[in-house]
Amino acid sequence: MGRIFTFHNVRIVSHASVGGREESRGPLGGLFDFHDDCNRFGAKTWEQAEAAAIRMALTFALKKWNKKGLPELLFAGDLQNQCMASAEGLLPFEIPYFGLYGACSTMTEGLLLASIALAAGGVTSAAAASSSHNAAAERQFRFPLEYGGQRAPTAQWTATAAGAYILEKGDTGVRITHGMAGKLVDGGITDASNMGAAMAPAAADSILSFLAETKTRAADYDAIVTGDLGEEGSLLLSVLLEKEGVRLTGHRDCGCLLYDKQSQDAHAGASGCGCSAAVLSAHFLPKLVSGEMKKILFLSTGAMMSPQSTQQGGSIYGIAPCILLEG
Repeated sequence: MGRIFTFHNVRIVSHASVGGREESRGPLGGLFDFHDDCNRFGAKTWEQAEAAAIRMALTFALKKWNKKGLPELLFAGDLQNQCMASAEGLLPFEIPYFGLYGACSTMTEGLLLASIALAAGGVTSAAAASSSHNAAAERQFRFPLEYGGQRAPTAQWTATAAGAYILEKGDTGVRITHGMAGKLVDGGITDASNMGAAMAPAAADSILSFLAETKTRAADYDAIVTGDLGEEGSLLLSVLLEKEGVRLTGHRDCGCLLYDKQSQDAHAGASGCGCSAAVLSAHFLPKLVSGEMKKILFLSTGAMMSPQSTQQGGSIYGIAPCILLEG
């Protein structure tokens, strides 16, 4: 079972998303605050481009925030070694900083920790951000793009995207009412081209734990949103939950929403820290603000691995922290 955190008046008061070329061509492309068709974001290297993207996302979120000054804490992370995109990109803001690594679950991890910090007192505002870049991730975890390696059908496309959020305690904005840290789950998957299967057991564990602890049903939520299981992982998640007697109604996966399956060659869908970070901001939060949706269980899903661990045949562990969002 999981430990449920309950929050009172913790709100998302500002948010922003940016994307790259493929993301702007997808179904949600027109909803981003900014997109760059060359994926460079004004930088010389792919790694610096990701740093620029997360910097832009936080800049846009700050511009929307109806406050002068800066948040008192900043939680951020990415896929680069030692989370260098976040460190380099967010350095100019000079905000007290917690660097995070939860793989593709980092956005929810950041929102959950920011909520805990606000609930604990001592700070009145906090920010959370996350990013990923297709070219930077491919070079680190697989092969440089110019290698031209063929991807497996179960492989996902790392999103070139970023999202940033500002949280406060108050009476306006989308509420974060509950949260739960996920557990590391070893599903026995060693194939880095099938991260959806590696993450699905962790997502199932978190959903079952959250429903049991809160004494709710899947049908009680307008949507249960996973971060980036993609098509393969989403199918497996449904199978795992049905075995436990839970029918997953209203399931949405950010990895399945970001690209158009017919016109874009994303194989099993999107992945990367920036996937759920951008989709939550561009797609789901506006639905909560408008009243189209009232209650969303949101869990980013992460595949915990390194280039060395996969080369050595190690398991890819799954993790899936979750938060409950209410309009």
